[in-house]
Amino acid sequence: MSKPLIPAQRRERIQEYLAVHQIVRTVDLCQMLETSEATVRRDLEWMEQKGILERTHGGAILNQRMILEQEYQQRVQHHPEEKRRIGELAASLIEDGDIVFINSGTTATQVLQHIRRDSRITVFTNNVSAVMDLGNPGFHYYMTGGEFQSRSNSLAGRFALDNLGLVYANKTILGVDGISLKHGCTVPTNPEAEVVRKMIERTKGQVIVVADHSKWGVVSNFQIANIDEVDKLVSDERFDSSAVESLAAHNIPCLLANFITTQPDVN
Repeated sequence: MSKPLIPAQRRERIQEYLAVHQIVRTVDLCQMLETSEATVRRDLEWMEQKGILERTHGGAILNQRMILEQEYQQRVQHHPEEKRRIGELAASLIEDGDIVFINSGTTATQVLQHIRRDSRITVFTNNVSAVMDLGNPGFHYYMTGGEFQSRSNSLAGRFALDNLGLVYANKTILGVDGISLKHGCTVPTNPEAEVVRKMIERTKGQVIVVADHSKWGVVSNFQIANIDEVDKLVSDERFDSSAVESLAAHNIPCLLANFITTQPDVN
């Protein structure tokens, strides 16, 4: 029988595992460290207090900080297929008669691009990238106005906030740079955070977050919503199952987009 590890050794092993996998289950740590669930939970509590990780339902995720906002064209290249499928699924949640706020970001852009062209809806957005590609979509859409943000191809500032203050939406669909139970939904810049918080404030209905699997556990600079302000998450099939369970415990259903394959007709 191997010699039991001291707390510092166990925590180092946990941190090394998370550095590679980002997510871990308590049961797997018990097996890896050859110790009890109570001991592992104490280690996770200690590491959470130190800001190393965040505990979730049945495990933990590594705290990943995103300090700087990437250029829009850089972000487009990250998980493009997942974002396309998420956008298609989220767009299907929009119903005729809806008034919808949609913010900036590459995943939110995919939502706008997948809305049915014959939809009888109205969209308000600060997303310059999406609107440049929409042309004449058939549904009504309005730009918020405001100061142009070159890194994110978006609009923000006092003019955008004042215009949003004149509207009530019954759905908001938000792209985020990070989402976690403890820190909620976050984005890298204050101008975007102000716009999104105003959208949430003026929404008399569901707040739907769209985020690919890589955003789970990431914490950016500015919070836009506590986790309990989110009504629904749309992600992709690689989103961690323990994260789905953790969000379900907060009454937040997860819709996971995946490939739909068809069998060839052999008759």
